Amino acid sequence: MTMTPTSGTLTADGWRQKSLPGFAGLIGPLWVRKETEGWAYGILATASHLNPADVVHGGLLTALLDHGLSAIAWEALERRACVTVQLDTHFLMAARAGQFLEVRGRVVRATSSLVFMQGELTVAGNIVATASALLKSLGKAA
Repeated sequence: MTMTPTSGTLTADGWRQKSLPGFAGLIGPLWVRKETEGWAYGILATASHLNPADVVHGGLLTALLDHGLSAIAWEALERRACVTVQLDTHFLMAARAGQFLEVRGRVVRATSSLVFMQGELTVAGNIVATASALLKSLGKAA
C-alpha cells in the first residue's frame, strides 16, 4: 500500500512549494524540485481536482503537463517567455486524490524561436499521461 504524501514528506524529498499568479496558482499549490536531469513539477491531487468519475480531471493533468513543459522550454530558450502552440496529450491511466502527480520533460529540439518538447506525468513511477508540445518564444530573455 502506498502512503499518501504530505507537505512534510515532499519537503524531505527535496520538493518545495512555489506560489504562482494566475491560472497556475489556482490549480496548485505547485511543487518544484531540481534534479540531475533538470526540473520536475508536481501537484498533490485533492478532491477539488476530481471529475464526476472520482478520478483526477484530464484538464488538470493537461494543465500540469503544459505548465511543466513550458517551464522547461523557458529555461531552454534562455528564460524567454513562450506560449504553447500545440500540446498532444495521451492519457494512459487514472490518477486519484491523495496521489502526487509529477511532470518531467525534455527538449527534443530548440531553434531561436521554437522548442519541441516531450514529457511524462507520473504517479509513484507509473506513467499516467504523456505529452508532446511545440512552444514559441514571445520575445527577449527575462
